[in-house]
Parts: sequence; structure tokens; C-alpha cells
Amino acid sequence: MLEAKNLTKKFGSFTALNELNLSVKRGDIFCLLGANGAGKSTTINLFLNFINPSSGSAFIDGKDVTKEQTHTKKLLSYIPENLMLYPNLTGLENLDFFCGLGGKVYDKDRLEELLQTSGLQKEFIHKRVHKYSKGMRQKVGIALARAREASVLLLDEPTSGLDPKASNEFSELLLEMKEKGVATLMATHDLFRAKDTGTHIGIMKQGVLINQFSTDEVTFQDLEKMYLQHMHN
Repeated sequence: MLEAKNLTKKFGSFTALNELNLSVKRGDIFCLLGANGAGKSTTINLFLNFINPSSGSAFIDGKDVTKEQTHTKKLLSYIPENLMLYPNLTGLENLDFFCGLGGKVYDKDRLEELLQTSGLQKEFIHKRVHKYSKGMRQKVGIALARAREASVLLLDEPTSGLDPKASNEFSELLLEMKEKGVATLMATHDLFRAKDTGTHIGIMKQGVLINQFSTDEVTFQDLEKMYLQHMHN
């Protein structure tokens, strides 16, 4: 569902991403680990077509994102670290508005059901979003991904700043999307979450994917050791 072929991004003389090759299949949760500035967010932004590659290509469902963005954008849902919602609208009104932008119209009952099954407590569905915690906002993001019937989920540090309970609930929702065959690419600093939830892990350093493997090949201790080793070299 997601493929990078020699994907490279330069900002002036700085190479943010250097010849990245990776593929994410349906039902995969691919976690990108690395320090700040390792190229994780650049990778996500290239798949979103927020920025253009300097060379190489990013494909979603076999289509080049720079050439067929109308098609590729329809397949995606994106949850950044801080999800932009309208603070004076309720969770339900936000969901309704963003679904409408994507050409999906649902009645109030279905919208409520989507929010509740994404873990938002019932009493908050009709409250304005400025009263929401970060975890609640992320649940609106998951509800939106489900409402849009996204087949690709791009996540940039979605659990940073979440408490352990909210972080755990977020992982459960990701696993539910995985069961439905959604392909997920997630940039994260959370080694535990990556090992616990991910199917594959890639370690990035200075714009290069230096290591990738499936999560069942390594123990958490191996992963931690490998990660720290790369960080210090």
C-alpha cells in the first residue's frame, strides 16, 4: 500500500532524507524510530505530498503521490502530533465537518457511534473540543480515519504527551485498524509502543534508514540496545 523508492529530500545543501526504500503492506504497522531530525517526519510529509521529493518516488496503492494526488489523498488519513480541530465546535461537529470535506455524509447516530467506538466518552461527544485532552483529540482523529474508510494511516508522533492509559487505548485502536487491513506508517520515539503494536520497525539516522526488521525477530531488550547503539555512534 505504501512504497518509497530511492526517496530523497534535500533542503538546500542539507539532505533530510537519503534514498529511502521501504514498503508497507495491508495490515502492517511500520514504526519509524530515530532521534529528532532523523528524517521520520520528512518521510511522512513526502507520502502526504506536503513537500515534493528531490528525487525518487513515494507510492500509495501503486500510484505516485506527486502525480496522482487526488487518488492517493482519498485513501489516506493523517494524525499528526497535534491534531488540528476547530476548538469551538464539538467533537461530533468536527467529525461531521471533516467527513463532509472528504465527501462522506453520516447521520448523527452514526457519527456518535464512530466517536464512541473510537473510545471517546459519551459525555464529551457534544462538548466543545477546547475542553478535550490530547488523548480525546486523537480519538476524534481515529474516528475520522474510520469514517473515511482510510486504507492508509500516516501517524507522526501520535502518542507523544499521552498518558499511559490513553497511549494504550490508542494502540488498541491501531490494532483494530490493522485487523481491517489498514496499512499504517508511524513515526514515533516510543520503543515500547513500537515493539508492542508494530509489525515492522525501521531505525533512521541522519536521513538514512539504517536498519529494518519485523518486530517478532527481536526482543524489547535487543531493540533498546540496537537503538541506543545507533544513537551514540
